Amino acid sequence: MRVVKGAQERRNEILDVAEALFNEQGYDDTSTKDILKKVGIARGTLYYHFESKEAIMDGIIKRYNEKMIDWTQAIAANKEIPVIERFFMAITSLNMSGSVSEELMTHIHKPQNALMHQKIQKLLFTEITPIFAKIIEDGLEEGIFQTDYPYESVEMLLVYAATIFDEATIELTQAEQLQRMMAFASNAERLFGTEQGVISQQLMKILAKE
Repeated sequence: MRVVKGAQERRNEILDVAEALFNEQGYDDTSTKDILKKVGIARGTLYYHFESKEAIMDGIIKRYNEKMIDWTQAIAANKEIPVIERFFMAITSLNMSGSVSEELMTHIHKPQNALMHQKIQKLLFTEITPIFAKIIEDGLEEGIFQTDYPYESVEMLLVYAATIFDEATIELTQAEQLQRMMAFASNAERLFGTEQGVISQQLMKILAKE
């Protein structure tokens, strides 16, 4: 008896199978035929949900993006966590390379996939920046921060973080990465108008736990 699945359930099944195959075989070496065979559906069913293999990859990235937004929002909304600790926890939640496989990250950063990378960057500014700005606004209410530009300050820091801490964009030694992180914290203190050392000290505590 043929099992009829809901549209969203079937869509997620295709994404799950495709992601596993991309990881095992590589994106370029995986065909839609491979995906069809593994899922056990007709070509028409696949194309009903995704018009191409590229669209499937877009779907996988979109799903990761949605999870990342949910994680970040949950952290930002948790006022039981001190503001500065919340800020760094939210930064950590943006580490896509920690949750996406190396194969997929390599594919995203290929020159021919610049548009896909741009989509992820656009998400950073349209969806993520407002979430971080809310954390800073909480810090303003508590007197921790003093800035007239919470949104713009967050935007500047996220642009830097997205570029420097993206392992596929620039390779850094452990010492170089630590230096960049401390510079990030120091400049955050200036942008947010907080007491010197407050953010840097919190960063050191987080690093000491790792």
